[in-house]
Amino acid sequence: MRDIRVATVQFQHAPGDKSYNLDRIRHFVTRAAGERAEIIAFPEMCITGYWHTRKLSRDEFAALSEPTPDGPSSRMLLDLSREHGMTIGAGLVELGEDGKFYNSYLVAMPDGRWAVHRKLHVFVSEFLSPGSNYTVFDTPHGCRVGVLICYDNNIVENARATALLGAEILLAPHQTGGCDSVSPRGMKPVDRTIWDRREEDPAACEAELCGPKGRGWLMRWLPSRAHDNGMFLLFSNGVGPDDDEVRTGNAMVLDPYGEIVAETRAAGDAMVVADLDASLLSSSSGRRWMRARRPELYEPLVQRTGQEEETRRVRFGA
Repeated sequence: MRDIRVATVQFQHAPGDKSYNLDRIRHFVTRAAGERAEIIAFPEMCITGYWHTRKLSRDEFAALSEPTPDGPSSRMLLDLSREHGMTIGAGLVELGEDGKFYNSYLVAMPDGRWAVHRKLHVFVSEFLSPGSNYTVFDTPHGCRVGVLICYDNNIVENARATALLGAEILLAPHQTGGCDSVSPRGMKPVDRTIWDRREEDPAACEAELCGPKGRGWLMRWLPSRAHDNGMFLLFSNGVGPDDDEVRTGNAMVLDPYGEIVAETRAAGDAMVVADLDASLLSSSSGRRWMRARRPELYEPLVQRTGQEEETRRVRFGA
């Protein structure tokens, strides 16, 4: 990998309004191009909208979905990628060739290549099917990239497998923060009144978004995914009201030591740009530690314990 400039975005999508959401993507890509970024990450399902989809009927869900890479949103991203010489990742509801629906992340590359990651741990809608493969690929920018969508990053094995497949940069698109976690010490809903008064009282809003409901929760685990596996990490997220929840933003770039290179605490749409120092990869603790692995000891990791449950049950405590 060589040194590279990257960008990651937080923005409030409009539920079901692909035209608006794609315009926001175009806006930030143009800005990132002006700052000479070569890779940009947008949030999970930001093209279609996210939390409102849990209320959709199957027909409504089907109407929102589209194929990749031949659907209109994919074609727009590929055109935009070629225009600006930039690799662009953004999330949508995919209609698979098998007729199933997937929470997917399309990565469009300027040489016409593309990759799609299907979220491995889905829960927002009963009509979504989980993906069954890790997604790691080479880019025209001289780096190898992996993708894990939101809940995928909660499972430590997913990050390790992605690193073992050679990922140097992990794209981690989310729609998180402000969730009503079933864990008493997990995330809790953001106070909508505080969000609505963000201009009158920005300090209170920043405290709400960056405390234990948002950034504070992320800092308990997200840096370890980068540190333990020796990867750069681009965290993108929604921000602001998403149906009856409020996303906390906190877009950031982490280095292979799990340290923050750049971040935003903005209570609104924002972009973070950072220069990645490729020399950090080889010296990082996670990469050195992985060389000391003893795979012959890890058979228990691939054995079922009998405690495994479908992600929706785990997420909602059903």
